[in-house]
Amino acid sequence: MLYQCPLCHQPLNFASLQWCCENNHQFDQAKEGYVNLMPVQYKRSKQPGDSVEMMRARRAFLDSGYYQPLQQRIANLLAEAVPVEAQALLDIGCGEGYYTAAVAEQLSQLRRIAVYGLDVAKGAIRLAAKRYPMVSFCVASSHHLPFADASLDAVLRIYAPCKAEELARVVKPGGVVITVSPGPRHLYQLKEMVYQEVKLHAENGEQLGGFACEMSERLAYPMMLPGEQAANLLQMTPFAWRTPLDVQMNLAAMTIFACETDFAIRLHRRH
Repeated sequence: MLYQCPLCHQPLNFASLQWCCENNHQFDQAKEGYVNLMPVQYKRSKQPGDSVEMMRARRAFLDSGYYQPLQQRIANLLAEAVPVEAQALLDIGCGEGYYTAAVAEQLSQLRRIAVYGLDVAKGAIRLAAKRYPMVSFCVASSHHLPFADASLDAVLRIYAPCKAEELARVVKPGGVVITVSPGPRHLYQLKEMVYQEVKLHAENGEQLGGFACEMSERLAYPMMLPGEQAANLLQMTPFAWRTPLDVQMNLAAMTIFACETDFAIRLHRRH
């Protein structure tokens, strides 16, 4: 394991269902198998991260396969970019582990690699750890990654915030970071139901300090969603907070809701 103490940054060792550093900072491993490495001073709220409703909606939507093309494209990209001798990969903002588990399964076919999932939402990590025991999950801040310097061969970051400096710290020279962000027309039809004036997502030409962008591509395809899944999709997004109840009910009552996806995928390599 590559965990380091979030308080003093010393290596954490595992014994008797506890993670402990030389300064005797201790973190219990939960019965589901994850560890909470989120010090209270890093929390911005009592229960940071997505709500239970968002998590349930996301799991129901993702389990139905509508984002499987993105899941498989990411897994294939990492399988191509990560060398056979690679030792560790981290999924930042992993949620319930939908992408993390697919990546772990793909990479394990040719490699003995440890796959980690990190999220600020304790409820999401609990769900992930129960379903995907092959992945090591932790509750932690994406701005203070509990991993040693130059310890990771690859990082996956789908929508999740993380400082470029932290990525440069934990990724080995030659390692990769794959990012996914919304393309201009992502969920355009859903936004039409929420906003009077719809604006396209800005083109995100993100540059990560210490990395070179080696690949940039778009993955876009239409979805035909039954009303229940359209409502789940809405609950997964920040739009849900702005959507009146009557609009949510109308969406859920639809027989079919046609909606576009548009993902921007980039591969960055550490100098």
